[in-house]
Amino acid sequence: MSRFLACLPALTLCLGIPPIANATEPPLPPPLKALILDGQNNHDWKGTTPILKKSLEKTSLFKVDVATSGPKNTKDFRPKFSDYALVVSNYNGAPWPMETQQDFVNYVKNGGGLVIVHAANNSFPQWPEYNEMIGLGGWGGRTEKDGPYIRFNEGKVVRDTSKGNGGSHGAQHEFVLQSADSDHPIMQGLPKAWRHTSDELYDRLRGPAKGFTLLAYANSAKSTGGTGLNEPILFTIDYGKGRVFHTTMGHSTVSMNCVGFQTTLNRGAEWAATGKVTQTVPAEFPGADKVLPTK
Repeated sequence: MSRFLACLPALTLCLGIPPIANATEPPLPPPLKALILDGQNNHDWKGTTPILKKSLEKTSLFKVDVATSGPKNTKDFRPKFSDYALVVSNYNGAPWPMETQQDFVNYVKNGGGLVIVHAANNSFPQWPEYNEMIGLGGWGGRTEKDGPYIRFNEGKVVRDTSKGNGGSHGAQHEFVLQSADSDHPIMQGLPKAWRHTSDELYDRLRGPAKGFTLLAYANSAKSTGGTGLNEPILFTIDYGKGRVFHTTMGHSTVSMNCVGFQTTLNRGAEWAATGKVTQTVPAEFPGADKVLPTK
């Protein structure tokens, strides 16, 4: 009998009977289509976009394309956002054509996922819908007219309506992130605190902050030229039917080659695209005492 069973797969092939699929291993769904936007930035987008692409694709959840604008103008820049489950902005530059702006608003408002990385929150200070979908921004003439500063104090999100410019940072340095919402799908399983590699710690960000959920913050130490306050680092925005994940980390290739940055980027991207997070937290995720670079 055992010899018969061993020969059964070959016999079924000879008779033209397809083999029975292993019911315990269903086929994986096709990867989600994602699009990175770049082409203009006061940061090294040519160095950082490949890191973002590699990080997202190594999850096997995403197939990533890149849309690169012209180096000085954007008159022909009109990606088809609706083809994608996720858009990741690594862009900080000239305004897009009005048609592209409207396409982008419609995409997010109708349920498209969006990830904002670092200097992408400097972009488009005169574009109200963009400022609303990113929640907080800096530089570009942003002031109290654009919304309050957002800080975290004594366990609560604080909206500071005082006057002042939006956007600054001290010297680049390692800093510790603190979880503000460990129940959020992006944050579940992450430690309460972890150390991030040398980066710009953005502070004095301000904006509408509608539909805002703070995920993690860090103290902007005065010793490094910061505010001395707990500044938002990771947060989400609800915009229409769309979900936005915003990370202020990622100034350079060094900043992005960090387990903490890439893990939160990948988890935030999955949440923005699908509303859930299926990824497990890597065993080598950093604690509060030690930075872990990616391998």
